[in-house]
Amino acid sequence: MSVLKKLASETALYGVSSILGRAIYWFLVPLHTYVFLRPGELSSNTELYSWVALFNVVYTFGMETAFFRFTNRSPEHRQVYFNQALTAIILVSLVFSGLLMIAAPTVSDLLDYPGESSNIIYLAIIVAIDAVVAIPFARLRLEKKAKKFVQIKVINIVINVLLNVFFLLICRDISLGKYLPSLQSLGAFLYRPEIGPGYIFIANLIANACFLILLKDAFKGFKFTWKGPLFNEMWVYAYPILILGLAGTVNQMADRWFLRHLLPAGFYPNLTSEDALGIYGSCYKLSVFMSLAIQSFKYAADPFFFSKAEDKNAPQLLASVMKWFVIVCVILWVGVSLNVDFLGHYMLSKAYRVGLDVVPVLLLANLLLGIYYNLAFWFKLTDKTHFGTLITVIGAILTVGLNILLIPQLGYMACAYAFLLSSAIMCILCYLLGEKYYSVPYQVTSALGYIGSAGLVIYLSSLVKISNLWVSVPYHLALCLLYGLGILLVERDSIPLRIRQKIKVLN
Repeated sequence: MSVLKKLASETALYGVSSILGRAIYWFLVPLHTYVFLRPGELSSNTELYSWVALFNVVYTFGMETAFFRFTNRSPEHRQVYFNQALTAIILVSLVFSGLLMIAAPTVSDLLDYPGESSNIIYLAIIVAIDAVVAIPFARLRLEKKAKKFVQIKVINIVINVLLNVFFLLICRDISLGKYLPSLQSLGAFLYRPEIGPGYIFIANLIANACFLILLKDAFKGFKFTWKGPLFNEMWVYAYPILILGLAGTVNQMADRWFLRHLLPAGFYPNLTSEDALGIYGSCYKLSVFMSLAIQSFKYAADPFFFSKAEDKNAPQLLASVMKWFVIVCVILWVGVSLNVDFLGHYMLSKAYRVGLDVVPVLLLANLLLGIYYNLAFWFKLTDKTHFGTLITVIGAILTVGLNILLIPQLGYMACAYAFLLSSAIMCILCYLLGEKYYSVPYQVTSALGYIGSAGLVIYLSSLVKISNLWVSVPYHLALCLLYGLGILLVERDSIPLRIRQKIKVLN
């Protein structure tokens, strides 16, 4: 239990800071949807950022995981692995971002967003910075400097949000003469309506540039170096991770690449395909609650489980972690899904709320993806990463195929269903292969029971329509509380005695 407490405390530390950061960052969702009243204005933002996710995988090409693995094998050579991994990423970033910046006009035309070459240049620099700081951030995690890690992440988000407010609200309003008339000329210089959503990219770029300053201590000792044999050894381990990452990104981002192009004209009355993509992209951000929990866990779990790779109790530890991971994520799924109308009311302008039905499905898809990440530790710990590559490629093929097949019939709901089915198949395959090569005593019946019961609660709740938020919010919160108490009762024997004594209902 002490080992689990250590992992839980580190996850909580990453999680609390990430939640704080995301809470600040979520402010951008209502800001953007209220500033850009026509959903189609945010379509390019949604699609271009989905490509950023793919480029982040390409630019780091598995070196982050390789750095963890090799450093845990030979801690005395940590600086050597740090130098080699970071040097390789810097070289790749310079080449790829340089080519992308040169070809920006052509790329914007190919993506059918003519005139947005400047945004592509901004994103090329953003991705390069993200890649370069990946290894220093990994170093902080490896050295158990979680507070420093999360502090820098939160500062970055705060800067990003403040710059969005500065450009999209303050400068815009000053340029329109709403206040501070003496600064109107300056406001007009800083805010140009034709840039529009481009200011989102500009704010992101400036905030990311601050990483290079904030992480100066994490770069300590870095020397630009190249050791061919060492890189080859790391690359052999990393390239399946790269393919896995590419397939995983396709699995999560393909919907935003296909929706605008495959949606039949007039599918949604009075909405263009760009509007549909803007709506889906904005509603998708509400499912970030689940992604946040998973990411917080991964930050703590990667170095934690690699350090336990040789522990004979590792399988039992993986099983215990999985059990509580599922419980926490299921509670989160119920809580957000039951209150999605409340969240949508305050986080999205009216034009975007028509897409809220995708949120519970996307939350479940992300939950299953989180389970897959947990299951996937078996092939990372046994150096059989090619299995992860195979599984994730299958998931990506399913996602692409289902999107192509279903979008013309179901619109953006097809994107959510495709993601869900793909994640489910990946979980099943990973579990079956894991049982063969690295058996872990997972409590499958328990996990399925929690997921099934949560789905039933969400479905039955959806049948009761309450338009008045003053009534619906207390009702849904009460349901969440009852569901949570039910889990406590079921798991009362697994809860430490001192905690049970504080919760009278468990005694």
